[in-house]
Amino acid sequence: MIFRQLFDPTSSTYTYLLGDGGEAVLIDPVYEQVPRDLALVQELGLTLLATLDTHVHADHVTGAWRLRQRTGSRIAVSAAAGAAEADTTLRHGDRISFGRRHLSVRATPGHTSGCLTYVLDDDSMAFTGDSLLIRGCGRTDFQQGSPQQLFASVHEQILSLPAGCLLYPAHDYRGITVTSVAEERRYNPRLGGDVDVGDFTGHMNNLNLPHPKLMAVAVPANLRCGKPDGDVPTDTPGWAPLTLRFSGVWEIEPMALLERLGKVQIVDVREAPEFIDQLGHLPGATLVPLSQLTGRVDEFDRERPIVAVCRSGVRSAQASVLLTKAGFGKVANLAGGMLRWKLEGLPAECDPA
Repeated sequence: MIFRQLFDPTSSTYTYLLGDGGEAVLIDPVYEQVPRDLALVQELGLTLLATLDTHVHADHVTGAWRLRQRTGSRIAVSAAAGAAEADTTLRHGDRISFGRRHLSVRATPGHTSGCLTYVLDDDSMAFTGDSLLIRGCGRTDFQQGSPQQLFASVHEQILSLPAGCLLYPAHDYRGITVTSVAEERRYNPRLGGDVDVGDFTGHMNNLNLPHPKLMAVAVPANLRCGKPDGDVPTDTPGWAPLTLRFSGVWEIEPMALLERLGKVQIVDVREAPEFIDQLGHLPGATLVPLSQLTGRVDEFDRERPIVAVCRSGVRSAQASVLLTKAGFGKVANLAGGMLRWKLEGLPAECDPA
């Protein structure tokens, strides 16, 4: 089984990708991170079947609707959440299959009325949302939250799992990535050890926390499963058909670049002898070795698209990052570099710069 834990630094949200047999599900995707998630799904050769939110989040907007628009994946949320745009409404005991594996759905309300925990088929992993955090839990003072209900949910549905079951929350604000049932049974200061429902309720009712900063935006958007209220932004740059790699670099295919020669700036970041070797260089390319690029960025127009090129695409990927940091808004790396360009029989020149 493929398992990846992804992180959104703005909201400290963990997104989880699980894949098997070429099929995948995403748990708690974040709207702004959809291009990253799509790039990973593509690079791993997976088909995204569904997105699963653990609850209606108050601190970020889900990427569920945006992912459905791009991939046709189904949106699955708790029936108790009352969210529009959902394809599947989940209840306690439901099952979500991908490949030869599946997740079991456990209702764990208390943080919100629509919280779910997803448990892997062999009880080795569980995805607890905000119902159980690492040495903590989600607040219970809005969205039909209830400390009494959360205490029961955690003890009956999460801490009742095998001691070795790994627990993956929706957030962690210290950068800790995973815990276990055994750890939380013993060390969770709110829910572990000898804490009873009275202790827990007294603690939770006196947190006096401010509401999340994005709550007024996030909750209404998440009740639409992340569908924008207004114009829908585009996922990809409009100046060329580009592919975002999981590394964060946009790439352009050789044929797509050939069709745009003369309309884009081309910077070749190889060394001078390579510029005129057997691979040659692209027509109209400007030679700027990677080691000189930072000091020569002012030779290029920041408003026009610019494509970085090298032998294989490695140095030019770094050049793309440097150009983006330098303020260029339309940047791409030539996929496969000059090796791909020549392999596809496209025109090259060998004259000196």
